[in-house]
Amino acid sequence: MKVRIHVLIVLISLFFFNCSTQKTSIVQQREIWTSEQANNWYAKQGWLVGANFIPSNAINQLEMWQAETFDTATINRELAWAESIGMNTMRVFLHDLLHQQDSIGLYQRMDVFLQIAQRHGIKPLFVLFDSCWDPFPKPGKQREPKPHVHNSGWVQSPGQYALKDSTQYPRLEKYVKGVVSRFANDERILGWDIWNEPDNMTGPSYEKVEIPNKVEYVMPLLKKAFAWSRSVNPSQPLTSGIWVGDWSTHNVMKPIEKLQIEESDIISFHNYDNAQEFEKRILLMKRYNKPIICTEYMARPNGSTFQGSLPVAKKYNVAMYNWGFVNGKTQTIYPWDSWTKTYSSEPPVWFHDIFQKNGTAYRTEEVEVIRKLANNKQL
Repeated sequence: MKVRIHVLIVLISLFFFNCSTQKTSIVQQREIWTSEQANNWYAKQGWLVGANFIPSNAINQLEMWQAETFDTATINRELAWAESIGMNTMRVFLHDLLHQQDSIGLYQRMDVFLQIAQRHGIKPLFVLFDSCWDPFPKPGKQREPKPHVHNSGWVQSPGQYALKDSTQYPRLEKYVKGVVSRFANDERILGWDIWNEPDNMTGPSYEKVEIPNKVEYVMPLLKKAFAWSRSVNPSQPLTSGIWVGDWSTHNVMKPIEKLQIEESDIISFHNYDNAQEFEKRILLMKRYNKPIICTEYMARPNGSTFQGSLPVAKKYNVAMYNWGFVNGKTQTIYPWDSWTKTYSSEPPVWFHDIFQKNGTAYRTEEVEVIRKLANNKQL
């Protein structure tokens, strides 16, 4: 009888200890940053300017990061060009299949990338998921670019099959928690962009194979991805950028945009319009009283330029990431309409990108604007 009572006491003690541990764990999970927390963090960063980075010899996220094609020499050379014009951050895309394929290898290669980036004074903003372009990613050797076509090999994360299959959520949870927790206190990382353009339907590029109710699948997973990321208590901010639509008031915004704003520690958005429209968008975002970063801009034929947008951004202390860096396998010197319009040679005006493959600037006056503003000099 005494033995039974002793066992019972031990079991009860373990139960209460377990409950206490769980409560402590829940308390320790951080909340969405307040305006004060976010602005205190931002005040320590200085003005942030960079690009969306992928090495010129990679067609997509998988080719950049997979062991067989992870090219530190090219990464080092091209990040040195970024450093030379005053850039101090880069937005860099990851992929869930990389984690499924080789999680330890991914962590190791991320650490190597961070070592190289730190050498050049660059803090990356890592992107976890992306709704743009090919919905059917496959690990392994990636296809060659379609001639003269913008981002002909970029892939979505998660792909359509995983997005529609809730039994894959545990795998995606493991990816998010694994990556973020591994680097949760790494001062070399600026932050985590949870999902790039989550409601993007890919336009004419893949519209025939996209699921028409894609947003219905993305919404719950986006909310979970924020929660998974926050559950491992990262010291860096979380965000997801709104990119198109009516943002005149919070109430008129789409449900997914409200979710992105409300779950974000800092506010991010995209804008490929002229400087006047860009400034309007900034003023609308200021109502949230949090740091603002523009994670995509600069499409020359659209009127979105370095000369137009960067001075406005500097005026309002908005961090800036243009799309494209070195003209390479992503072929983003070609416009979006290259999916429906045939190009047989280089376009008369590059759509995106800053450098030729040999490190020569496409337009010298553009890199001078970046360099001067990054070094707090007058234009």
